[in-house]
Amino acid sequence: MAVTKEELIREYTRAIQEGNAAIFAGAGLSRPSGFVDWKDLLKPLASDIKLDIDKEHDLLSVAQYYRNQRRTRSGINQAIMDAFSKDVATNENAQIITRLPIFTYWTTNYDDVIENGIKEANRNPDVKCESDQLSVMKRDRDAIVYKMHGDVNHPANAVLTKEDYELYEYRRPLFRTALKGDLVSKVFLFIGFSFEDPNLDYILSQIHSLLGENVHDHYCFFKRVQEKDYSDTKEYGYDRAKQDMQEENLRNYGIQTVFVDDYTEITVILHEIERVSKMKNIFVSGSAEEYSLPWNQVSAEELAGKLSGELVKQNCRITSGFGLGIGSAVINGALDVIYAEKYRHIDEHLCLRPFPQNISNPTERAEKWKKYREEMLAETGVSIFMFGNKKDAKTGSIIEANGCMQEFEIAKSKGNIIIPIGSTGYAAKTILENVKKDMANYDYLSKYIDILETETDIDKLIRCVIEIIQSNLY
Repeated sequence: MAVTKEELIREYTRAIQEGNAAIFAGAGLSRPSGFVDWKDLLKPLASDIKLDIDKEHDLLSVAQYYRNQRRTRSGINQAIMDAFSKDVATNENAQIITRLPIFTYWTTNYDDVIENGIKEANRNPDVKCESDQLSVMKRDRDAIVYKMHGDVNHPANAVLTKEDYELYEYRRPLFRTALKGDLVSKVFLFIGFSFEDPNLDYILSQIHSLLGENVHDHYCFFKRVQEKDYSDTKEYGYDRAKQDMQEENLRNYGIQTVFVDDYTEITVILHEIERVSKMKNIFVSGSAEEYSLPWNQVSAEELAGKLSGELVKQNCRITSGFGLGIGSAVINGALDVIYAEKYRHIDEHLCLRPFPQNISNPTERAEKWKKYREEMLAETGVSIFMFGNKKDAKTGSIIEANGCMQEFEIAKSKGNIIIPIGSTGYAAKTILENVKKDMANYDYLSKYIDILETETDIDKLIRCVIEIIQSNLY
């Protein structure tokens, strides 16, 4: 039977967090950007040789017939250039999957939607469309894109005809080898893919023959055949039965199907995967020039240290701007756990982002610090606020830290889970009061808001924060 959306989100985000996730994109990913699918690509070529593309099911043979009649690939090459060299915008699904911290992308598409999405996300793609490129690496790459059927910029080498597929093992054997390795070791999400490609079918069959039931679970999307789209109930029954058999067949290869009633649901699911994948990236915001009762420096540092240590135990990664009076305690608490437990590493659990200093121009400093905060919070899913005060440079009096308030606004705009420990006072208290006025948007805090507002027992506060984070995980 098909798997639930909840299972997909839970398992795939786990693979992302563990660094084992991969994407396989088909023509369906690029179509919303304005590119054609395989059938539409071949339609004018079929017409040129007096074939009706709507009557043909073996599209490989259509391309081969065209090649045979013309004795040249020039028409095919030009069709690829015309169809896929357009300057188009990256669609929403492509934007989401290329923002995710995924290193490995595979596609049968000729277009550049994936690599452009990766660039837009300020990541550096290493694109492989020819076999000789597999042995060299691009410096400072953030993701690798395998274009196993070629690229629009090299149409003469694109895989399209039946002969191209028959000779694939000899012309591009390393692509098959690399894909086999990734399918064995990673968890794939297939998106916009119809599973009619002979290459993938061959590779999946080989893996299944070697590993049997020990293959990885992978996931794919299918739009469920729906009766309302049919005027003939027998035709509906036939297509529904065929789709069920396809789903069962894919399960034999470890590919679990997630059915949707509308393609817009895929976008919703991808957004949720993105949100949940960030849930263990925690931003800790806070500063303290002074403390108000019942808090003092010792208890404040104990709270920050114990909390960061517990977050590390929960396999979270803490991002901190190294706020005055709080930052050192956050670091020390995390390091105590990292050094005490084997196989933990600093860069896995701690990301320190001290703010740029010595910027004399106030306007320039404000702009740069805001951008800096936006970059920090872009990769986090939870923002915790504590204390939040500073000394006014002009008067010397203690005031609420406007930086904490700005971080709250940025975190809110990015959809972070907001956890204000209001009992610590100052900016954290103000943020909690803002939250209480808008509880409809913070329903995940409804059970905990009183504890966050009044509790000063450190252990109880930490348990509360951990419970909030865990309740938002799948």
